Amino acid sequence: MAEKKVSLPAKLINGGVAGLVGVTCVFPIDLAKTRLQNQQGARLRCSGKCFSSSLFLNLIGAAVNLTLVTPEKAIKLAANDVFRQQLSRDGKLPLWGEILAGCGAGTCQVVVTTPMEMLKIQLQDAGRLAAQRSVTTTAAPDPAPSLVAPNPTHPASTPRRSATRITLELLQTKGLSGLYRGAGATLLRDVPFSMIYFPLFANLNALGRRAPGCQGDPQERAPFLQSFLAGCTAGSVAAVAVTPMDVIKTRLQTLQKGEGEDSYRGILDCTRRILRREGPAAFLKGATCRALVIAPLFGIAQGVYFLGVGEQVLGLLG
Repeated sequence: MAEKKVSLPAKLINGGVAGLVGVTCVFPIDLAKTRLQNQQGARLRCSGKCFSSSLFLNLIGAAVNLTLVTPEKAIKLAANDVFRQQLSRDGKLPLWGEILAGCGAGTCQVVVTTPMEMLKIQLQDAGRLAAQRSVTTTAAPDPAPSLVAPNPTHPASTPRRSATRITLELLQTKGLSGLYRGAGATLLRDVPFSMIYFPLFANLNALGRRAPGCQGDPQERAPFLQSFLAGCTAGSVAAVAVTPMDVIKTRLQTLQKGEGEDSYRGILDCTRRILRREGPAAFLKGATCRALVIAPLFGIAQGVYFLGVGEQVLGLLG
């Protein structure tokens, strides 16, 4: 992210550390975002019932995120740096090169992002379904068992599914493609996000070096606060811009639906059904939560790069 050259191992460490710290800070907001986007109909709020059952439910999916976010963020941030260096000529990178580098970074990360989000969404949404069923279920025959949610009429009789069990069941029933359900929507979300975020961050971050007292060495990094705020701002703008595709991706990757909720056959079918049943506003569900998640996540990422955590780690190991 900085203009100075950093080794690839250091980039990977920086990206991994940034992902771990960022996700730990913003996971509860990400949980609210997922549940908001899965609410079908006119309900554009996330009630306290989303979090009232237990602290454990609030942290469902956190382990999946923390496990897979390290390679995901490492790939995303490092790939962007590598592409930028390859596309630079005489230390300068035109806007088209910044956009192309972001496109490459977004494409590379989908390999890890899709299965990570697939598992995270099943675990995060289980609490919403359980709360919904606790209100609507009456004395009736038990429904078919869910892949992720316990039996609603006997919540204590079935243990909660773990990410490992969900992964194994998906592999057994649907093969490797089961973990990559919604990959197209993920690609259509992450590529535009990176194409917006990285060029915008680079230009906002450069303002710090154009300020009085910052001229001179072109390799000099912007002040820490400048990099942090540039990361937060660029992350918020990019996050809101791609929220419609994030809503579609979340709906496609949610395997277990609530009562009366639609199932979708693909991106176009999902888009058409949401427009017909919920209107255009539904495509912005969770936009505020998404901005609140992405802004600090990428602000922290820039802070980690600025502090050179990866370089320090490699120095200690060397």
